[in-house]
Amino acid sequence: MTTYGLLVFDGAEELDFVGPWEVFTASSMLRDHADTAVLIAERPDPVRCNKGMRVLPDHTLDDHPPLDVLLVPGGMGTRREVSNPAVIGWIRKTSAHTEWTTSVCTGSLLLHEAGPARGRRVATHHGFEDALEARGEVTVVRDARYVVDGDLVTSQGVSAGIDMALWLVGRLHGRDHARAVRRYIQYEPAPPYLADEPLPA
Repeated sequence: MTTYGLLVFDGAEELDFVGPWEVFTASSMLRDHADTAVLIAERPDPVRCNKGMRVLPDHTLDDHPPLDVLLVPGGMGTRREVSNPAVIGWIRKTSAHTEWTTSVCTGSLLLHEAGPARGRRVATHHGFEDALEARGEVTVVRDARYVVDGDLVTSQGVSAGIDMALWLVGRLHGRDHARAVRRYIQYEPAPPYLADEPLPA
């Protein structure tokens, strides 16, 4: 059994955690509901996310089950939470006991502040790479959707969290299982408006 804990906070980017949530819960369904995914917030109140979605956490920082995987999303709220000692302390303490610590987008900022990303190779949103690198004690990888460094897996912005989560369920439960999850959620990226874009400089 794998227990996934997804941190949420006001201003969290919705797809940063909802995309991985879909992967983790689809994975559990295909494993006869063997796994658990929970949303964790500082308080039990509804959380208003970056684009206005409101979600209700399952647990607070003080009352959640032991976690195998911790996921920290990004979003505008990270700019505030990076100075929140309750959240940063919880990430530091919790990540010391998880099998995997992960982030999506600017969630890497919180992992850097809490410690798990320091001295490691990480990915983050393309618009935040310079700012994260300027914090020091980190190597920002700019050309990978997700980066694995030991027990730390970080991903670029928003949709990249789906790629990271699929890799992780493959690592936990096998490549064939991850392929089955990908097929179930019909994740076959073919975005419109891509073929006619100029190549980046």
